[in-house]
Parts: sequence; C-alpha cells; structure tokens
Amino acid sequence: MPDVRLSSTRGKQILLTTVLGSSMALLDSTVVNVALPRIGRDLNADLAALQWTVNAYMLTLAGLILLGGSLGDRYGRRKIFLLGVVWFAAASLLCGLAQDTTVLIGARALQGVGGALLTPGSLALIQASFHPDDRARAVGLWSGFGGIGAAVGPFVGGWLVAGPGWRWVFLLNVPLALVCVPVALRHVPESADGGGHGRFDVLGAALGALALALVTYALIEGRTASPAVVVAAAAGVAAGAAFVWVEKHRPDPMMPLDVFASRQFTAVNLVTLCVYAAFGGFFFLTALQLQVVAGYSPLRAGTALLPTTLLMLLFSARSGALADRIGPRVPLTVGPLLCAAAMLLMLRVGKDAHYLTDVLPALLVMGAGMVTLVAPLTATVLASVDTSRAGLASGVNNAAARAAGLIAVAALPLLAGMGPDAYRSADAFDAAFRRAMPICAAALVVGSVLAFAAVSRPAVGCRRPECRTHGSTTAPPLEPHRNRTGGRTGRDG
Repeated sequence: MPDVRLSSTRGKQILLTTVLGSSMALLDSTVVNVALPRIGRDLNADLAALQWTVNAYMLTLAGLILLGGSLGDRYGRRKIFLLGVVWFAAASLLCGLAQDTTVLIGARALQGVGGALLTPGSLALIQASFHPDDRARAVGLWSGFGGIGAAVGPFVGGWLVAGPGWRWVFLLNVPLALVCVPVALRHVPESADGGGHGRFDVLGAALGALALALVTYALIEGRTASPAVVVAAAAGVAAGAAFVWVEKHRPDPMMPLDVFASRQFTAVNLVTLCVYAAFGGFFFLTALQLQVVAGYSPLRAGTALLPTTLLMLLFSARSGALADRIGPRVPLTVGPLLCAAAMLLMLRVGKDAHYLTDVLPALLVMGAGMVTLVAPLTATVLASVDTSRAGLASGVNNAAARAAGLIAVAALPLLAGMGPDAYRSADAFDAAFRRAMPICAAALVVGSVLAFAAVSRPAVGCRRPECRTHGSTTAPPLEPHRNRTGGRTGRDG
C-alpha cells in the first residue's frame, strides 16, 4: 500500500516534481497561441504554418495519450513519466532553436509525444505514491497548482514573447525539466501494474493518429482544392474506419468500443466534441485577433485572457457541488449557451478595442460558462461507466476534447474564408474573425441541445479533487487509470 505522507519531505518533493512535469505540457497547450504572430513574422510563415504549429502538438498528444497511460502502467509510471519529461524538454529545445517552420512543426509533433508520455503519469504518480489518508489533499494541491499554472500561462507567454522573444516560450521547459528529473529520481517511488498482460494496441494508436493527421492536412490545405487534399481526406476517413474496425476486433484494444454502450457516456462525449471544438477555435483566433486587429502587445494579449482561467480555478468546486445537487443536465445545457453568448460578444472586439468595455465582458461570460459546464461534464463522464472503467472513460473523453480542438483549429480558418496571409492584414483577419465566432457559437448551441436532450442525472457524482479544481481551457481533467491492455481499466481515485 502507498505510504508516503504529504507532510514529509519526500511527499513535498513528489508533489513538486509532478506539478513541474504536468505544468510543462499544460503551459505549452496555452501559451503558444500568444506567440503565433511573432513566430509568423520571424519565420515568414503563412497561416497554414501557424495552424500546424498548434496542431502538430495536439495531433500526437491526442493520438497517443491513451497509449501513454498504458505504457506507464506496464513499465513503471515514474520511468515513463521521466522519459516524457526528458523527451518533452529535448523537443522544446529543438523548437526554441528552429530556424524555419518545417523544423518547428516537426519539433512540436515530438513535443506532443513527450506530452502523451508525461501527462497521464503525473496524476497517476500521486495516486500511486501517497498514503490513502493524504491522497485527496495531494491531488487537490496538484490540481490547484496546475490551475494556477494554466491561469498565468498566457501572461507568462506574453511576457516572454514581448521580452526575450518567442523562442523562450519553448526554452523555458528545459530548466523546468532540469529541476524535475533529479527530484523525481531521488524521491518518487516507482510503481507499476503487476497484473499487466496482453499486447499494446500500437496499431490502433497509429491508425487513430494517422486519421487525425490526414483529416487535419485536408482541412488546413483545403482552400487549394488540389488532388492531394482530396486524397488525404479520403485516406483520413478510411484510416478512421480502419481504426474503428481494429478497436472492435482486437482482444486488447486501446479504446474498447463497448464503453460507448452507455448512452450517457456517448452523449457526454458528443457534447465534449462540440464544446471543446468551439473552445479550441476561440482561443486560437482570439489570441491573434487581440494582436493583429486590436493592436495589443503579446504581453497585453496574454494578460487579457487571464479572467477565464481564473474564474475556472476559483469556482469550479462550487459548480461541481451544485451539479451534484441538481444533476448535470442544467449545467451542461446552460454552460455552452453562456459560452456561445461570450463568442458573440467577442464581435465587439475590433480595432482600438477597449479592454474594460469590449474584451473583458466577453471573457467573463466565457469563464462563467466554462465554470458552469467543465466540472459537471467530467463528473458525468466518470459516473456514466462502471467504477473500474473510470480511467478509460476519462482518457477517452480527454482525447476526444483534444481531437476536437485539433480539428477546429484546422477547419475554422477554412470555414471562415481566411487566406494564407490573413493574419498579416488587420482588415482581412477581422472580417474572417467575425465569420468564425458565430460558427463557434453554433457548435456550442448544438452541444447545449444535445445535453438537454440526452444527458440525465448520473448515479454518483464525481468527488475527486481533480474534477473540481481545474484551470485548463484545452481539455477536461484526466483521471489516472490502470490499463492492463486487455480492457480492464480503471482506478477509483
């Protein structure tokens, strides 16, 4: 039985290294958006290259995060976590040194691989190390510090871009890793699932990632309507169909399809796809709108985004408690509608926009909407399956949210009619932004209707701290799981 106490020196060091590791991946999911205009200018990149700078990371992270958790369970959570930290830091160094967009995009894809290795292991190490009496408080602290990191991430990114330069958005991860690795080696105990058996679903992971990559390419390059785009789109659909077939017929699938037998689980994941697609498009385009059109500096643009994540950090626990009392249908219906209203309010943000009267109201409404829906969404996902499969359900939901954001960043500029040089022209970008925000709002309305029609009160609410103290705008909380590669997945935290 895990016996590390939170008050001990070892307990504090475990908490430190897991917070540092998870913060690396969490920060890079949010701060890069603020750096995009400077990256585009310095590397002479078109809009498609900026989309790939964001999406290359999300692609490998979304495609491999379920496999990353399984590797930790089999070979040792500390070992895979540390491999992810070192891998992530090396890829970050390569990002920071990149002299062209090809190298930068490739390095971002490698970053996503590192993120898929370290992200599931961070919380799993806490669950596997601390004494049961201290575990909930340790997870709460981990979630709280992670939420603070998510809140200040855009501010830090803006400060780095405006000061030493955008390369330090990536290079900052190297000193974090240099602190994290030796502390983990000295203080974090190794843990693994001794009952692991079967083979890893490498084929399923590869097909899933390939499908996402091909569809993303087709959407980003879709404005050219070239034969290569048509072939990529068709091949992406075929790869997706092959992924479903493999997962249905393998004895040890990465994503057992029978988990979708739960109507509630399927409904909540459809809501997740709608809302996180809208969030992904919103935060990608808003960081550009504030700088390209409103004339904000990177620091001011990053600071402008603080209210949303601060509201999530401060009030998610109260939202989760309310959902426990009244059920998830109302929060999951109202939350997306609030976020949709926020996106329509963003239409007020144009040239010379005033922060207090134009930007802040939209971000406050956005934060209120995310507070309303994120904790109930996570609780409903975990309650919609058997306790033994909670880890699997959380992993699928987390991957779905990341994939939705990935597709949105690829598709939204195409749907809004953004040309390859749109971000270099305030007028062109503003016009496309005004077409894009109603599309995001429409996706949220669809999510709200789905929640109202298909979500019912779950049998048990989520009382896990990681569901309640949450500041990430890119994906819902990830519950650690013990994936035995044979479908027996889950760990009740």
